[in-house]
Amino acid sequence: MTSDSITLTGLRVTAHHGVYDFERENGQDFVIDVTVWLDLRAAAHSDDLAGTIHYGELAVEVTDAARGNPVDLIETVAERIAAVVLAHEQAERVQVTVHKPNAPISVPFADVAVQITRTRA
Repeated sequence: MTSDSITLTGLRVTAHHGVYDFERENGQDFVIDVTVWLDLRAAAHSDDLAGTIHYGELAVEVTDAARGNPVDLIETVAERIAAVVLAHEQAERVQVTVHKPNAPISVPFADVAVQITRTRA
């Protein structure tokens, strides 16, 4: 497995995920970090975008996946995003972090996040 990677940090999306009705009705912001591991040697040597994953397009795919059909858990959102990233044939492994900065928690907090790592089967 390669140690090369592309990282997208702090992608912001408003979506309607959550267990509570008010989360589904009002929506809220989610912040997403994605690191995808892939072999970048061919792209580096050829200077050809076809040898890598276009990070601009990937950002749109990730945010579209996060914005999609509302679900209860950010774990489900993270899994959905991982599947979108691994659909790229160059992707070997992905780590997805979904932050929920306005989570309905009754005590002060800096961040709530779920992080998963998935590898191409």
